[in-house]
Formats: sequence, C-alpha cells, structure tokens
Amino acid sequence: MRLQRRRFSEATDVRHFPHGKVDVVELDDVVVGLMRYEPGWRWSVDVKPIAGTDWCQYHHLGMVLEGHLRVQMPDGTELELLSGDVFEIPPGHDAWVVGDAPWISVDFEAMRSYGRSDEERELLAQHNERAQGAVDRYRGRTIKWTGDGMLALFDGAERAVRAAMLLNARVDELGLQVRQGLHTGEVQVSPGDVRGIAVHAAERIMQLAGPGEIVVSGTIRDLLDGSSFVFEDRGTHELKGLQGKRQVFAVSGPG
Repeated sequence: MRLQRRRFSEATDVRHFPHGKVDVVELDDVVVGLMRYEPGWRWSVDVKPIAGTDWCQYHHLGMVLEGHLRVQMPDGTELELLSGDVFEIPPGHDAWVVGDAPWISVDFEAMRSYGRSDEERELLAQHNERAQGAVDRYRGRTIKWTGDGMLALFDGAERAVRAAMLLNARVDELGLQVRQGLHTGEVQVSPGDVRGIAVHAAERIMQLAGPGEIVVSGTIRDLLDGSSFVFEDRGTHELKGLQGKRQVFAVSGPG
C-alpha cells in the first residue's frame, strides 16, 4: 500500500462497446473503471453478445456520478440508481439507461475484465505470455501488468531494446501491434511497483510511439551510440510533468 493517484483522462485501457465505454486505471492490485453508458444502452443488447452469458455475471461496487440506471434481477427485482447513489449489484442481472442523459459511474469491483469477450481475454493472455517471454529472454524483470500493458526493468539499455524488438516480432504473429517506450535513470523499487522520474519519463515517451513502434529517450540512444541499432530522430518534445524539452528517437531496426 502506498500513496498514489491515477487519472481516467490518461487511461491506457479503454474498452468500447455499443452505446458505451469504460476507462480503466490500476492502483497496484485495485482496478477502477469510469463507466459511461449513452441513452439507449442496455446490457442484454449491447454487452451480452460480448460476454456470452444470459445475465451480467460481474459484481459491481461503485458510485453514480450522473444519470439514471435501472437494474433488474432474474426474479424481477429492480433497483433505480441515480446521481450520488453508492451501489452494489450482485452477479446475475440486466441493466439499462433510463432517460435522455448518459449514465456515468465509477466502479471499484468488476473492471479487471468487464467488457472483454472470451476471444479478447484469450488474446490478452497470449500477449502477456509472449511479453513475459521477451522480458525473460533478456534477463529483465517484470514489475507489474497495467491492463493490456506491462512495466519492466532491465540492467542495460541494449537488453531493453532487444527485448522490445523481440516482443514486437512475437505479438506481430498474433496480429497485434504494441507501443513501447524506453528510458534509463534512477528508480525506487518497492514491492509490486517501481517509482521515480525515470518511470514517469518512460511512460510519457511510450505515449509518443505509434502502433508497433519503439521510442526511446536521447539517453538510451547515447548509451547505444556505435551499436548495430538504427535510430530515427523524432524531434524534441515537452513531456507532461517534466521540465524542458526531451529529444526522442524511434528504433527502426538493427544495422
């Protein structure tokens, strides 16, 4: 347990389905979702085809920020959820938005896999297995999983870049493309997490990467000067939360 915060506006795991979406953030082992259901949304119409069950089988615990939702249990029992309500919904239910305004709530219980199909969950499992294999191959250390991503440490810049390139090749076989950001610097390691400006910088650099790209800091590039890697200059950028502009490079492959 530690002092920390996350912002839904910067969520890296956003799940879309008809008439709705969920922005997901993680606080170590706690997964929290911001649910937004548009007028006309109904679980048995919009999410049931994804879930593959007759009723929603997730346990929900949260608070309503805006809107009006009606929940129905198999025995016909119904509950109205309005702005300001704190709610608990047991597994086995249907729900739908009432009125012409969206229903917005924060959920602290069901968000680890809510809104993902069986196929998505299987694909994520394969992604995670291959990502872990790439980290292990180059003697890295997986610190934590972040929804559909990961945070890992390496004892050298070259190993980190080679692991990132191997990961790209392995997930490409699954038809996936991932964004990767690399930086080096001092960190503070704690159980299940790692902190420090270097971690924050790596996250911001990753956000500059496109699908299938590996973007690294100028520090990484300097450490690998004279190596077989090929770097493309991506200019200087102001990284949110950090002072000054930073030069970044994309790894385009080995020489």
